[in-house]
Amino acid sequence: MTEAEEFCHHLGQVAEVTPSSDGCVECLRDGGQWVHLRLCMICGHVGCCDNSPGRHATAHFDETGHPLIQSFEPGEVWWWCYVDEFAFEVDGVPNFEHS
Repeated sequence: MTEAEEFCHHLGQVAEVTPSSDGCVECLRDGGQWVHLRLCMICGHVGCCDNSPGRHATAHFDETGHPLIQSFEPGEVWWWCYVDEFAFEVDGVPNFEHS
């Protein structure tokens, strides 16, 4: 069992995702700005981080219950589980980043 599997009990929900956008979906729609982007590993929704005014990645979790995000920033490979409040990396999976 990996450290991620030991501390995050939601990895079984991960799906093959396609990013919904190259930027925060809600910020692009509403004319907002983001600091960093996060990718939902359940459905592919791209939202902005909690340092961004909209906090759309967390809002997506609040609305859907989708617990796992991956950083969508170039060079970053970490994941976060909202439910278990645990940051981790997953070996052998695709890493996504916006252009």
